[in-house]
Amino acid sequence: MIKTPGRISGGQILLGDTDLTKLSEEEMRQVRASQISMVPQGAINSLNPVMRVRDQIIDSMLDHNLGLSKAEMIERANAALEAVELNLKVGRMYPHELSGGMKQRACIAISIAMSPQVIIADEPTSALDVVTQRQVMQTIGRLQERMGSAVILIGHDMGLMAQFVNRMAVMYAGSLAELGSVQDIFTHPLHPYTQMLIESLPVLGNRGVFKGIPGITPLLRDLPPGCVFNTRCPHVMDVCRHKTPVFKEYTPGHWAACHLHEK
Repeated sequence: MIKTPGRISGGQILLGDTDLTKLSEEEMRQVRASQISMVPQGAINSLNPVMRVRDQIIDSMLDHNLGLSKAEMIERANAALEAVELNLKVGRMYPHELSGGMKQRACIAISIAMSPQVIIADEPTSALDVVTQRQVMQTIGRLQERMGSAVILIGHDMGLMAQFVNRMAVMYAGSLAELGSVQDIFTHPLHPYTQMLIESLPVLGNRGVFKGIPGITPLLRDLPPGCVFNTRCPHVMDVCRHKTPVFKEYTPGHWAACHLHEK
């Protein structure tokens, strides 16, 4: 989805044995929605305001030339709506007639219509109240189990991550800071940024007390030398200011990029 002047300068994106960076735009277009789909952050900005919800679900099927009859596509669209626990009458409605939670479920229905292998959920609950957040995440969890799809959940809510994910990658200024199982990350965080993120979560028994992370994120076009977190890290050392830490595995499956753990 990167638009010019953005570009992929190196590396691989592997889906099974296929390197997506080697595909042409037309080949990538066929992969989108059928093998990889996306649940956007702002459903209100992602749905077409002048198309009925069911037509928007069918739209991607038409684009991929699945060879289905209109009746078969309507049946698939209805199945997608039922899978996200929306009444079939919602399919005949326009986005402005739906609540925030219903809009987000409609976006999920669009993303699962062709049973993709991977679903990228980009902060799918950021604009919702906490009750609706839980309902939407439970819906995604049920669909994941039913379809066997992998879900990549992107977000800032560490509490939500703790409840939903199996493995977590913590990123800072465009780089991986830490990677591991959710149990390892929360019980034994290796990177100071991860530790401070966890400490910033509000605690019920300590009302009115909030811990933040001093400083601001650096500009990606003007990153500091060495570790990108060194300007905000409470444990900063001289080596952090001039040498970039190596991202490596410290215990099985638990990776980090931090000089504190190097011998």
